[in-house]
Amino acid sequence: MIDPIVQALDQVGITTPFPIQAMAIPIALTGTDMIGQARTGTGKTLAFGISLLQRIVVPGERDYPQLAMPGAPQGLVVTPTRELASQVASDLAAASTRRHARVLTVYGGVGYEHQLTALSQGVDVVVGTPGRLLDLVDRAALDLGHIKVLVLDEADKMLDLGFLPDVERILAATPELRQTMLFSATMPAEIVSLARRHMRHPVNIRAESPGETSTVPATAQFVYQAHELDKPEIAARILQAENCTRVMIFCRTKRSAQRLSDDLVDRGFAAASIHGDLNQFAREKALRRFREGRIKVLVATDVAARGIDVEGVSHVINYECPDDEKVYLHRIGRTGRAGASGIAITFVDWVDLARWNMINEALGLPFEEPEETYSTSPHLYHDLGIDPAAKGKIARSSTRSSDRPDESGSPRKARSRPRKDSARVRTRRRLRNGVPVQRKRVVTRSDDQGASGD
Repeated sequence: MIDPIVQALDQVGITTPFPIQAMAIPIALTGTDMIGQARTGTGKTLAFGISLLQRIVVPGERDYPQLAMPGAPQGLVVTPTRELASQVASDLAAASTRRHARVLTVYGGVGYEHQLTALSQGVDVVVGTPGRLLDLVDRAALDLGHIKVLVLDEADKMLDLGFLPDVERILAATPELRQTMLFSATMPAEIVSLARRHMRHPVNIRAESPGETSTVPATAQFVYQAHELDKPEIAARILQAENCTRVMIFCRTKRSAQRLSDDLVDRGFAAASIHGDLNQFAREKALRRFREGRIKVLVATDVAARGIDVEGVSHVINYECPDDEKVYLHRIGRTGRAGASGIAITFVDWVDLARWNMINEALGLPFEEPEETYSTSPHLYHDLGIDPAAKGKIARSSTRSSDRPDESGSPRKARSRPRKDSARVRTRRRLRNGVPVQRKRVVTRSDDQGASGD
């Protein structure tokens, strides 16, 4: 690797490559087409990102004026979700802080103005989702005719979301002599067929041996057979487990994700949700608060699972049984990332037993018969290190505004309202036909007694 990229990575603490990076980068730097397969959370982004950044020419370098179209994108990364596009662009920007490559992220749900302005001023790398990329191509704002390196990231997820026709159109708009790299955790037959049509003698890279498990070894897995009505109680107790610092909970539908998030907030936990019914601003805000540690729990749907790369996720909870083994792998891949340890917990309802048995058999897991578990089951507390005194709700902060410190650090004093004089002075007079009416004095019993006593 060239020195500016090495120095930029060293600045953020990245000094030792992961297996997929050590295998892929030397091959990618030669310009060879490549198919990379590795488990989620093992460093696929930098495996293609470093070679992409090194193969492009950036402003200020000697060969930049010699380009056929200076300012046109030279690198393109296609991702299935907005969150993954943002994460990939962030990693590329971190690796190019010394080389100053211009990286632009494009996706739907936001306005075109910023993206159009950046494209008109010139960019070096574009990272985006298929729909917005094609929109910009149709507007003649994005020129893909000078792409040197094209990357399809999480291609199997694009297959699941029905993006393959859009990917075919994007590939057709790029030069035939480009370098194409395809990275994914799983390789369905449709992706293999796509690679055969659009890649030239690709080299296949697999970062683990055939006999190695598909899951990350540092992730401890627990599977419980739980009733739908008791799941919120179980989840609330897991959130109080030992070393439970940052948690992601995955639901199958947008509605269940929002309902669970609201329920956890009512129970006193700092939680937020991220799903397709939220606008892009709300999704980015929730994800930013989760990254900054302002909330402990993020409830998400499977669509968001691919794009969220947050350090320090200690627990992942499959609140609802995944649809298949691929979804299971991508969900639990949010923890145990980059060599760290993590805990993955899966709830299996009675109606989901057949689906879970298929997942268990496909991945070779030892959970053929999940143990029936309730929020009061002793083995739940023992397995996850939960305090036996934990309840389904936690105490909310009772801090009032009058007790919070002011800017100087001293407690604020409660403001006292000025006491009003008890004797009210009436200025209005009663009129009858425009003539003031004499107010009669009402004689009370105490007045009568006082008069009789005199």
